[in-house]
Amino acid sequence: MKGASSVENSFKSRSGRGAALVGAVRRMFVAPDPGRVRLRVSTRAVLGVALAVAAAELAGLSLTASITGGLAALLALFTVADPTVRRQAVTTALLPVVGFPVLALATTVHGAPLVRDSVWLAVVFCGVYARRWGPRGHALGIFAFMMFFVTQFLHALPAQLPELYGAVALALAAVSTVRFGVWCIERRVPPPAAPTPLPGRGFDRPTTRQAFQATVACAVALAAGQMLSQERWYWAVGTAWWIFVNTTSRGETLVRGFRRVLGTVIGIAAGLLIAVPLGGAPGPTALLVAVCVFGIFYTAAPSYSWMMFFVTVMAGLLYGLLGVLHPGLLLLRFEETAVGALGAVAGVALILPVTTHAATNAWIQRALTCVHACTAAAARRLAGDPEADPAPLAAELELLLGRVRLSLAPLVHPLSPLRARKARARQVIALLDTCAREIRGLSAVAADPAASHDARLVAAAWRVEAAVHALVSPDEPVRPTPGEVAAPHHHPGAEAALGHLQGLERALADLATPLRSAPGAPLVSA
Repeated sequence: MKGASSVENSFKSRSGRGAALVGAVRRMFVAPDPGRVRLRVSTRAVLGVALAVAAAELAGLSLTASITGGLAALLALFTVADPTVRRQAVTTALLPVVGFPVLALATTVHGAPLVRDSVWLAVVFCGVYARRWGPRGHALGIFAFMMFFVTQFLHALPAQLPELYGAVALALAAVSTVRFGVWCIERRVPPPAAPTPLPGRGFDRPTTRQAFQATVACAVALAAGQMLSQERWYWAVGTAWWIFVNTTSRGETLVRGFRRVLGTVIGIAAGLLIAVPLGGAPGPTALLVAVCVFGIFYTAAPSYSWMMFFVTVMAGLLYGLLGVLHPGLLLLRFEETAVGALGAVAGVALILPVTTHAATNAWIQRALTCVHACTAAAARRLAGDPEADPAPLAAELELLLGRVRLSLAPLVHPLSPLRARKARARQVIALLDTCAREIRGLSAVAADPAASHDARLVAAAWRVEAAVHALVSPDEPVRPTPGEVAAPHHHPGAEAALGHLQGLERALADLATPLRSAPGAPLVSA
């Protein structure tokens, strides 16, 4: 009986893990996708990359050039994220300005390891530092880094530069045709501007601090990677680099490194089952690469682990096309990813570190300030001001809450041992989600031209402002309460707006408990 019980428990355990994995996959592909934007962007990415590779093949370029063109197309579609179509087009046009010199430099120094390593670390520093100039600097920095990476991945030589330039030019032309001509999603649904980095001066400026952190992390990864392999060491550097994209604190970097390793491990397992048996067969490989491109774009926002899964499978398929794929290479891929993640952890922990608590508080304050701005804009719109529009601010709030979730990810991670801080972080996320939901409802009401102004909204909006003020600047005096005014005839729109404002007030009041208590203190619900 005891043995049977043990077998039964083991079966339940395996079943539970299997159910959890199935649940994770299901949540990934049923994640919220308002307006099916992720689906459209992912499908467009497949079309753009396919057109870029087809153009290179029709031009009679080599396999190395075709792969370079496909990766350039993928990067252009993935990294260019300016808030307007015009600025996106300008950034796309500027990609060769940084990409071509880096390609030339990387191929020239390829045979001189010490010079090559020094130059790449300089590219790393400049690429991260460029993020201070917003989305354009971010995209150009990533493109420059990846052009250096591609030359290592493909072992490109100076004699191949003309066709590499041609492949990249064809790829960017193909991408521009698809993105700005055939299928310009952004003209109908303009993307909200990405949140600006947290403020700071000197070494306190996030982009400056991260430039030093990323350079040290990549140097550690480079040295460790070369100890593992003199041919595939660049995977460690690539891992360290990408872990630093969109992270600001030690905790975020740790979680991102863990997720990257997890996605890589699952991707390697899939590669052993898919890529190795294929043996580089062109037709099936091309089809599966297209599936991976779709998966990279579709899963990038909701899950970094799943995105890395598709990146890893795609890398295995490309190695198969190049005729160098074998199980040992996939194992080396895992080892290089692991040492790259350790390099990133070393860089963020030892060089100008920023705690999770400090970064989280800064993003929460920005989100709360945006809540107040949304409320004020909605109140002015309901009062009859046609220039006031809370919709862009509501979209900005969603992005800021994404940054808050990313910053709190280390605390809510299943492996986090800090139970009190985990409970507090979960409550903060839940209450901020409530604020976002009320803001969305308030914006929808304000957009209704028939919604008339109700004088009670003035008092309700003031109470929201006071609640935000108490959380963000508790030591500063609050402006006087507005005097009592008689409410005109009630309108359903005004009643709905009042309900959203009252919901905001309650959520903000509840936020005082987790935000004001000490980080390690037990959480007591109000």
